[in-house]
Amino acid sequence: MAISGLVITFNEEKMIGACIDALLKVCDEVIIVDSYSTDGTVEIAKNKGAVVIQQNFLGDGPQRSFGLPYCKNDWILNLDADEFLDYDSVGFIQEKKYLNTAHDAFSFRVKNFLQDKIIDFAGWYPDHKIRFFNKKSAHPSSDKVHQKIIATNPKKLKTHILHYGSHSFFQIIAKKNQYADWNAQQLFDQGKKVSYIKPVLNGLVSFIRCYFFKKGILNGIDGLTISLTQGYFSYIKYANLIQLHKISQKKL
Repeated sequence: MAISGLVITFNEEKMIGACIDALLKVCDEVIIVDSYSTDGTVEIAKNKGAVVIQQNFLGDGPQRSFGLPYCKNDWILNLDADEFLDYDSVGFIQEKKYLNTAHDAFSFRVKNFLQDKIIDFAGWYPDHKIRFFNKKSAHPSSDKVHQKIIATNPKKLKTHILHYGSHSFFQIIAKKNQYADWNAQQLFDQGKKVSYIKPVLNGLVSFIRCYFFKKGILNGIDGLTISLTQGYFSYIKYANLIQLHKISQKKL
């Protein structure tokens, strides 16, 4: 059974070449939906044999959905540019085990790395993500951030994806800020309102859960920092939502 690799990109020249090479171990084509990168992403992808379609960024879910019609195969391996199948997931796909089940989507355990260190605490592992699905009955959600695959009969696997998305704490915080902005805007567009205590309460609960109950406390300064960033994200998301409503009220 042939598989299409699908990746959305923006300025991913450092990772996209290795990502495409890894995808081609199990895929017979790779489709790149690029948001008009200004670095060498497009050139590298084309030189690796990928098909590149350019589209202004529509949001996480919509951007992935935009690429589906360009995929000639029903089975889709939809990785981010900084994600790679671990050996156990490569084996699962190469042995075509997915064809012997009634499942139309599979989630992998994600090993998240900070530089070369696996972050297996503070809620970062096991972080399940559906990255392999049949587009006949499964598809990305319309969420603009942290989209999920909507499937009829998904299955969680114990095999892994390697995610090299964080090279410093500064980069983690920058990503949290971007995701918080997108999340707040999405909640605002949905008409969601929260009380002033919501940011504080959610931020505090998130920190306590990650630090004390998800082994952050056992991992020194890294555990404390990661737990604080998780709490910060929960706080700033709702603080941004409250601010959006304030701005909207002033315009009335």
